[in-house]
Amino acid sequence: MEMKERKEKSTEQGVPKRECSFQRREMLKAGAIGALAGYAGVGTALAADKPSSKKRYAMVIDLRKCVGCHACSVACKSENNVPLGVWRSWVKQTERGKFPNTRRHFLPRLCNHCQEPACVQACPTRASYQRPDGVVLIRQKRCIGCKLCMSACPYDARFLHPDKKIVGKCTFCDHRIDKGVVPSCVNTCQGRARIFGDLNDPTSEVAKLVARESIQQLKPELGTKPRVFYIASDAGLAGRIRKEV
Repeated sequence: MEMKERKEKSTEQGVPKRECSFQRREMLKAGAIGALAGYAGVGTALAADKPSSKKRYAMVIDLRKCVGCHACSVACKSENNVPLGVWRSWVKQTERGKFPNTRRHFLPRLCNHCQEPACVQACPTRASYQRPDGVVLIRQKRCIGCKLCMSACPYDARFLHPDKKIVGKCTFCDHRIDKGVVPSCVNTCQGRARIFGDLNDPTSEVAKLVARESIQQLKPELGTKPRVFYIASDAGLAGRIRKEV
C-alpha cells in the first residue's frame, strides 16, 4: 500500500515528475528567449532611427568635367604598380555623330565597389571580401586565380595579374584612404571630375552631389548597387569593353 502511494505521488496527471520538471524548464527558457528577442527588436528599431556612424565610401564622376586626358589611368598604374596590358582604372572612349558633326564621349571606368558585390559571392576561397566601409578587396594569399570572380563581375573590372597569376582590381587606394588621403586618381584629375568621400556623411561633397544631382549607375538593373556614380552619363557608353586607351 505504501509503495502504491509513493507511485501516485511521483506522477502528475499521468506524466512522470521528472518529465514535468523538464517541460517547465523548457517553457521558462522559451519565455526568456522571447523576451530577449522583443528587446532586441526595440533596439534595432531605435538604431534605425539614428544616423549611421559607419563610413560608406563612394565616388562620383562628373562627366561634364572629364576631358579624356587619361591622367587617372596613369596615376593609378604608378601608384599601384599595375603591369602593362592590364588596368585598374581606364577611360572608355566613344565617338558619336556623323562627319563633320561628331563628338567624342569619355567614360572613366573602375571597380564599382558594389554594395551587393557578385564577385564576393562567387569567390570559392573567400579571397574577395567587402570591408565594413563598403570597399571591396582581395586577399592575395587566398586567391588561386580561378577567375570565377572575373566572370561574375558584370563590369569587367577585374584582371588576372600576368606575373602573380592572381586577380587584381581597383581598391579605392585603400592604403591612402585609411590614412585620410583621397585615391590617386582623384588627386590627379585635372578637371576635378572625380570626387571621393563618405556617403554617410551629409556634409561631404560626394553625399551632397548624390543628393542634388541627377546621377547614373552602370547596370543598376542587376541589383549590385554600385558605389560609383556618374553625372551626365550617356547610356550608350555602358558596356563590357575594358581597354580603349
